[in-house]
Amino acid sequence: MKTLYLECKMGAAGDMLMAALYELLSGEQKKNFLDTMNGLGLPGVEVTPTAARTGGIAGTHMKVTVHGHEEHEHHHEHGHDHHHHDHGEHHHHHHATPGHIGAIIDGLSLPREVKEKARKVYNAIAQAEARAHGCEVGDVHFHEVGALDAVADVVGVCYALHLLSPDMVAASPVHVGSGTVKCAHGVMPVPAPATAELLLGIPTYGGEVQGELCTPTGAALLKTFVQSFGPMSAMETERIGYGLGTREFEQANCVRAFWGEENRRESDNIVELVCNIDDMTPEALAFACRRLLEAGALDVYTTPGTMKKGRPGWVLTVLCSPAWQAPIVQQIFAHTTTNGLRARLSEKLYLAPRMETVQTQWGPVRVKVAEGFGATHAKPEFEDVAALAQEHGQPYQTVFEDALRQIETM
Repeated sequence: MKTLYLECKMGAAGDMLMAALYELLSGEQKKNFLDTMNGLGLPGVEVTPTAARTGGIAGTHMKVTVHGHEEHEHHHEHGHDHHHHDHGEHHHHHHATPGHIGAIIDGLSLPREVKEKARKVYNAIAQAEARAHGCEVGDVHFHEVGALDAVADVVGVCYALHLLSPDMVAASPVHVGSGTVKCAHGVMPVPAPATAELLLGIPTYGGEVQGELCTPTGAALLKTFVQSFGPMSAMETERIGYGLGTREFEQANCVRAFWGEENRRESDNIVELVCNIDDMTPEALAFACRRLLEAGALDVYTTPGTMKKGRPGWVLTVLCSPAWQAPIVQQIFAHTTTNGLRARLSEKLYLAPRMETVQTQWGPVRVKVAEGFGATHAKPEFEDVAALAQEHGQPYQTVFEDALRQIETM
């Protein structure tokens, strides 16, 4: 099972994560990554990997410039992308709303699933900011998080992970730093309130290092992609990437990314949140289900049932990782009429997933493969089959069956 393990002994920030993942890419993938990132359609944005050193370790600093200017270099003394300072009045985009950011991401030249992940990262940040500052999500004003360099950091990490396509993403407990940090809302304790919200359910620790080591962007990226936090499991490491920050500490200021083969996992923990609803319209309940998925739920479904007083109603079930329980519970209460719900921590048994690609006569199709417990399941990716069918004027079933035939020869 191809596994990515992120070592966050000096926290995590968007540019550091992007640089560490970049180092794991093959030569061809690196060229693809830079060509794509520099052709995104973000005005004036350029992404350049630069060789750097920290604490005697050689690695990569990912330089993100906007009109030739590295925006967070000159006023973030810790060298991370602390993305909620205010840039100042000369940046017209310094008060971007979640809707503005979503529109920017939707317009980028990136695969659909990369844009979906990037929007999920920003949704997580917006919800954390809203909880931390006691306002509605729609009223959140991103400061640096809304800046173009921050969008590049987020989509860069999402795209690098798309190219790597790991079966499992794991990470160490996250070092958050200590002391205070100055931001748009004033002097805040470390971790900043939004960062602390994002790190709920994730193992963290402070230390003697003064400063903000984990930024809101870094926390949101970890929360979106990391499936398991803890010590590195036994794995055969093939490559190591070093993503460097710009400030020197007594210890190397970097995120290390380990890429290798890990023994297949067949179980994990999952939270099941359940409530009964008998006073919502189908339209309102469907809207709530969609919002819960956008908020980070793994699955949301309803089962018809008969409630008290013989009323027809619905049993709403929401599945999420333990790290996402607090924000998902808040979203259930915000978007449904329930006044209570049941939470169960369950063991999830599953077939270990991986992605393969087969060549049909019309083009490549990705295949979801899952193995374990003596069973193997393989299914062509719907979006790939549908895109080829539309492009070549073929029925969906024709392309699907050709992909199935290719799977049999894998």
